[in-house]
Amino acid sequence: MEIREITCDRKRFLPLLLLADEQESMVGRYLERGVMYVLDDNGVKAECVVTDEGDGVLEIKNIAVVPECHGLGYGRALLDFVARTYKGRYSVLQVGTGDSPLTIPFYEKCGFVRSHRIEHFFTDHYDHPIIECGVRLVDMIVLRREL
Repeated sequence: MEIREITCDRKRFLPLLLLADEQESMVGRYLERGVMYVLDDNGVKAECVVTDEGDGVLEIKNIAVVPECHGLGYGRALLDFVARTYKGRYSVLQVGTGDSPLTIPFYEKCGFVRSHRIEHFFTDHYDHPIIECGVRLVDMIVLRREL
């Protein structure tokens, strides 16, 4: 297993990026200003994009695992890699996600705690309803992990 930074032609990973953020215009808002990593284990299995949000905060803007590889530890491996890589340079790793039974428990198992809520984020910023586990996402839940 190898995790490497992607510095050019990031859009070639668009199908994987869209698994975590299904509106291409939203991905475009952070893809070029962030740092992108892919996890390769006999082929790319996962990716993440992180951005500097100022005041010692590093944010995971996108993290996705190939659907056939869910539950194999690739997402956790990427999160742990990011935490190790940026420890000492940032004080907080944060992520914003929908209030979903798929994502919140995953982040909590990885050491994140709920910080705050951004009301109406998904209804205000996306041009179509975002549905996860049969529920329409409205608010963004921000979780944080100390580095």
